[in-house]
Amino acid sequence: MTPISCKVEGMHCTNCALSVSKYLEKKGMQDVHVSFATEEVSFVAPAETDSKEILEGINQLGYRVVHPDDAPVKASFFSTLSFKFFFCLLFTFPLLLHMWVSWSWLHQPWVQFGLTLPVYLVGMWHFGRSAVRSIMNGMANMDVLVSLGASAAFVYSFVGTVVYGNPDYMFYETTAAIITLVFLGNMLEEKSVKQTTTAIAELAGMQVTTARLINTDHGHEHINEVDNRILRPGDCVLVNTGDKIPMDGTIYWGSGHANESMITGESTPVSKQEKDKVIGGTLLEDGSIKVYITATGKDTVLSYIIELVKQAQSDKPPMQRLADRISAIFVPLVLGIALITFLGWYFIGHTTLATAMMRSVAVLVIACPCAMGLATPAAVMVGLGRAARNGILIKGGHTLEMFKNIKQVVFDKTGTLTTGRLQLGAYEHPGMPEDDFKKIVYSLEKYSSHPIARSIATLWKAAGEVPLQQVREHKGLGMRAKDSNGNEWQLGSFKMTDGLATDDSHSLYLVKNGQLAGWIDFIDEERPEAAKVIQQLQQAGIKSILLSGDTHRKCYELAEKLGITEVYAEQSPEQKLQQIDRFMKIAPTAMVGDGINDAPALSKATIGISLSDATQVAMQSANVVLLNNNLGTLPLALGLGKHTYLTIKQNLFWAFIYNVVAIPVAALGFLNPIVGAGIMGLSDVVLAINSVRLRYKSVHR
Repeated sequence: MTPISCKVEGMHCTNCALSVSKYLEKKGMQDVHVSFATEEVSFVAPAETDSKEILEGINQLGYRVVHPDDAPVKASFFSTLSFKFFFCLLFTFPLLLHMWVSWSWLHQPWVQFGLTLPVYLVGMWHFGRSAVRSIMNGMANMDVLVSLGASAAFVYSFVGTVVYGNPDYMFYETTAAIITLVFLGNMLEEKSVKQTTTAIAELAGMQVTTARLINTDHGHEHINEVDNRILRPGDCVLVNTGDKIPMDGTIYWGSGHANESMITGESTPVSKQEKDKVIGGTLLEDGSIKVYITATGKDTVLSYIIELVKQAQSDKPPMQRLADRISAIFVPLVLGIALITFLGWYFIGHTTLATAMMRSVAVLVIACPCAMGLATPAAVMVGLGRAARNGILIKGGHTLEMFKNIKQVVFDKTGTLTTGRLQLGAYEHPGMPEDDFKKIVYSLEKYSSHPIARSIATLWKAAGEVPLQQVREHKGLGMRAKDSNGNEWQLGSFKMTDGLATDDSHSLYLVKNGQLAGWIDFIDEERPEAAKVIQQLQQAGIKSILLSGDTHRKCYELAEKLGITEVYAEQSPEQKLQQIDRFMKIAPTAMVGDGINDAPALSKATIGISLSDATQVAMQSANVVLLNNNLGTLPLALGLGKHTYLTIKQNLFWAFIYNVVAIPVAALGFLNPIVGAGIMGLSDVVLAINSVRLRYKSVHR
């Protein structure tokens, strides 16, 4: 199985993307994602597949596959939708003018033919070629409807001109207006949809092209400006005030403040010192630093986030799959309705041939399968893009559907409602030398990923260590091991002491051979934004629950400060899973944790939400990641998810209702083809504008 990604130029609407998607699925490709807005295609090819043949097939559909190594080719203005629209408008305007002014020469059949022919040729070169290719590939698209409608009116008018020369047979303005208005609709749709992809463009714009590479020669540093692409892990670079940091790395000299707002959503510049990590693409607002490069190219945080957002935007929520299934049969269905309309009016309604034809043409040109294809991607791109700009990563478009009914949020305590920056308080070790106490505690805790363990391992690393055997971590309890003298050690929560301790107020307890050997206290302050977040959720009708492995006393103290009324303390990881399962039977539930220790519970919940430093984002398994460890963005994340889902529903409702109402109205003769083409051209624009509203509307639940 080979994953393949490429850029495909020439896709002008969602129907183009659907044609490419159908072609790839027909060829047996898996995990197919096609976005006409970003012009990107990705799929997984089976082992025996000739990928060159598959990509050539996309070219034969009328699009251009661009490989990463290909030189960029700027499209000629004459090939753009804007040029085609204005060119056609130049000839269409006098054709429409003849309906209001009495200039006799404009009523001449051959004059109208001469004005229509350039429009028809341009239209058929654009829509007709696409229609023919789609039919040849067994995937009729919207261009088939436009081409048939315009051609029917043109051929009828041309025959009337040659045979009768009578203006009563002239519908040239219909042909020209259909083509011109569809070009207008496509042009507006293209411009509107580009507004939905600004987040990707802004993130991509952060990528740096040059860097100041530091080379050392006999103890002397030489600084050269180089192409960013030649940097490799292990290189050293100089970054001065106002420069963008070229790649991810660690500061080994200097200090400053970096603006990470585009990645983490944190507007305040972040202080950076020696040994701090920095993210490629972020701006050094003041100071001067030397950075040891740790990741380049696709391995950087920025590249990972861009790729994650792209994948999420191209991922289809379940409701879009229904729209895709309808789109797949839509064109043949409309062709059938148009034929029935023509036959019904001509044979049953006893109208003239011209009237029957115009009503069937109106059906062809007013139908809009593109609206159904655009409904979801437009909203998803705007919603996920706004989330990314605020330091919220939503993994997968399918996640959006999970937001719709969230009624309760379960919080872990340490590192989630508290800062997780633990400060060592008091500790006692009666009958045991302090150095030995620190050594055994460090030796046990260095094997654990719990926040308390990480803190103490950092603090007491210098104390040295004791060789241990049979080291085991009991999730939610603590560590067990034996030393070389056969002593059995336990270090963990009050629960692990199994009755040996009577005071449950301490953070850690050390037990040696079944006897209490000491205890340690850590101070962990609540997050300053936590109380406000709980209050905002309460105002939105969402219940907050505290679920923690910490002691009853500490959990209830924190819950009382924050206004949480439902608390479950001293819960093992297995018990947490059971509780999440029970909560979900009551109502859809979101779980908020640190993303590493809480991974099983996060996976179990309706939506798993983790708090993470941006440099650790690739480690997160949650559906939603709040970068910069910022719990304050949780209400925005829930609100954006809910409102993006609502926008998708609004768009799909409009797309379905538009077609369900417009097609019968056209078939009954209430709309002429020109009005139909105009309405169809604007239908997609309505969806795009409704989606772009997500960038600005208030969405805090």
